[in-house]
Order: sequence, then structure tokens, then C-alpha cells
Amino acid sequence: MTLYYSLVFLLLVFEMAVFLALIVPLPFTVKRKLFAFISESPIIAKLQYGLKITFIFILILFIDSVNRVFRVQQELAAFSKDGAGVGAAHLGTDRMEVQARKFYSQRNMYLCGFTLFLSLILNRTYIMILEVLRLEDRVKLLEGDKKAGGKDSVRLAEAGSAGELGALKKELDAKNRDIETLKKQCEGLTREYHKLGNEVSSDKGDANVKKDL
Repeated sequence: MTLYYSLVFLLLVFEMAVFLALIVPLPFTVKRKLFAFISESPIIAKLQYGLKITFIFILILFIDSVNRVFRVQQELAAFSKDGAGVGAAHLGTDRMEVQARKFYSQRNMYLCGFTLFLSLILNRTYIMILEVLRLEDRVKLLEGDKKAGGKDSVRLAEAGSAGELGALKKELDAKNRDIETLKKQCEGLTREYHKLGNEVSSDKGDANVKKDL
């Protein structure tokens, strides 16, 4: 096994360990603090970003391994067609070599495929656990549990609804821009109002001076 496929295998073992750690039954308080730490840790965020880039390279390896499997199958089909005119010993040696290449290509394909598939399972499992913790915390809060709520719950809510928070932030930024535009328009109208008031006052003053004359 080459170096990069060995690294893919180590990543697969790491994913399996993380998956087992996610499904281990833990007390609600411990699990809430653990997932709150994971959701806000900058080190975990950098690790997730690095893993996303790694999975892109694994996807490229998976596509390459699938292409190799198809090519080896075509070679095997060609051997079966040309077997009549070639010696049995020579044909058997070449066929065993092609079958060995097919085995390694299939192994690499399954290795990369299961690694990518398990990454999707981990992502979905993590999101589902966050949602369950949020719902359990909301139930405890409605039942009157004083330990429910707090900073950990807020962090879990933020981590579980990242998409919703992004949409709300965009909407809030748009409303802030609208408010700034209205403020500028209001300031402009206020200046025009004061300008008109000063002009009216000056006109009234001139009119009073003319009457006195």
C-alpha cells in the first residue's frame, strides 16, 4: 500500500474512532459541555477545515481508483477474448498479474469510498446529536429545570442552526443598511426643513422691516 493510501486508511480508522465516541452514552450535562466545547473551539474549526481539503483529495483518489478498476476489467475481457491463440502458461501469468492489479484497484476504491461515506455519516450524526441536545435542553427548560439553558445551550443553539444564523445575519445587515439609509434621508430632510425655516424667518423679518418703514 502506497503512502497516501496508508494515510487514507489511518483517516478511516480515525473516523471510526470518532463515530464510536459520538455514539457513546454520556450524561446529558457532560455531553452538552463536550459538544459546546467542540462547536466553539478554534482548534476543532481548523481541524475541520483541514479535513474538508483532505476529503477533496480523497475524492480525487476515489475517482482515479474507479477509473483503474474499469481499465483492468477491460484488460481482463481482452484476455478472455484472445485466450485461444496464446499459450496457457503465458496467459495464466498475465491474467494473474491483471487480477492482482484489479484486486489492488478495488481495494483502493473501497477504501476511499468508505472513507468519504463515513465522513458524510459523521457530519449527519454530529448535526443530529446537536439537534437532540437542543431539544432536550428546551424540554428541561420548559419543565422548570434550573440547570437548563445557560451559555452551553446558547452555544449549542448557535452550532446547530449555523445556516439559520447566517440567513438572520444577512437579513440583519440588510435592515441595518436600510436604517442607515433612512437616517441619512432623515438628516437631509432635517437640514432642508431648517433651511426652509430660516428662509421663512428671514422673509418674515424683511416683511416686518418693510411695514415699519
